[in-house]
Amino acid sequence: MLDPKSSSMGDLRKDYSIDRFVITSPENNSVVDSKKCPYCPGNESMTNPSTLSLVAKDGMLQRLQDTEDNYVQNWSVRVFESKNPIVTTTSENSYSDRPLYSEPAYGYHYVVVASEKHKDSLASISTEQWSNVLVVIQDRLRWLYTQRGVTYVSIYVDHGKEAGGSTTHAHLNIVTFSTIPPVIEQEAEAAHKILNEKGICPMCQTVGTETGGPRQILQTEGFLAFCPWAPSHPYEFWIYPKKHITSFSKITQKEINDLSLILRATLGGLANTMKNLSYNMVFHLSPEKKNNRQIHWHIEVYPQADPWSGLERGYGVFLNKVTPEKAAEELGSACRKELANLVGIV
Repeated sequence: MLDPKSSSMGDLRKDYSIDRFVITSPENNSVVDSKKCPYCPGNESMTNPSTLSLVAKDGMLQRLQDTEDNYVQNWSVRVFESKNPIVTTTSENSYSDRPLYSEPAYGYHYVVVASEKHKDSLASISTEQWSNVLVVIQDRLRWLYTQRGVTYVSIYVDHGKEAGGSTTHAHLNIVTFSTIPPVIEQEAEAAHKILNEKGICPMCQTVGTETGGPRQILQTEGFLAFCPWAPSHPYEFWIYPKKHITSFSKITQKEINDLSLILRATLGGLANTMKNLSYNMVFHLSPEKKNNRQIHWHIEVYPQADPWSGLERGYGVFLNKVTPEKAAEELGSACRKELANLVGIV
């Protein structure tokens, strides 16, 4: 079989035999003035117009958006389509079959700027600001799932050079896919297998096991943060709702505020534990369209402390030089101090 013609647009390729996807995304060579941060106020013209600008005014949150000749001022959270998208809605409609399977890298790629202040990080913004960010994510999530060709919405953070971060200004990425990513598919399949065999959600069981245990980092009224039993990265931790919730877009404002508190406390604690920190953070959410199997949604944080070896890259066997129990002890102490400062207990 001949190789399919290469495209100037990105495409989504599947491995010869296993469920592993690769997006080939030709670099956008547009020149950016490196002296200016495109995510800072006053530089809005360096990005695409905002589809949502959250403005806090008189104790109220206004949802506004840029027009062609007017940029919203005094925003606290700003969302726009990426100028260097991983996926696009203008992908060429080309497919090829196995063994050289490919399909268009079709989808939406949004950037969520989490603060107007350049020096802020997701570990230093206020819990109220985190709540604003999560409200905006909910808003985009609901809208994206009404769009054709959107089967899954991924939300992730690349903070720091070792984690693939391209700018230091605090932001998140929202990228949609026309298929469910393999990791989410595997998670859903494993959860449903255990649910059918034992009659319990495995992650509800995990939350029960880890609460108050040696790997717990922190808990709030509705959420638990813990280092997983078999972590792929040193100091890796997960945040789970204590109760079985499958839909992130339906969590209440009270739950958003609670999640903001534990996110801010754990990321702040992590930043105080590891200097020159780089990390990835990913939201593992259920696909919110009918007939898709659901998962107990959660957030996973992967600090990038050590480069992967041939074991990790070649065999999927992870070598961890820090036990999750030791990591939880260190992180727990730092995160409890951070939480005490946030809620005013010094």
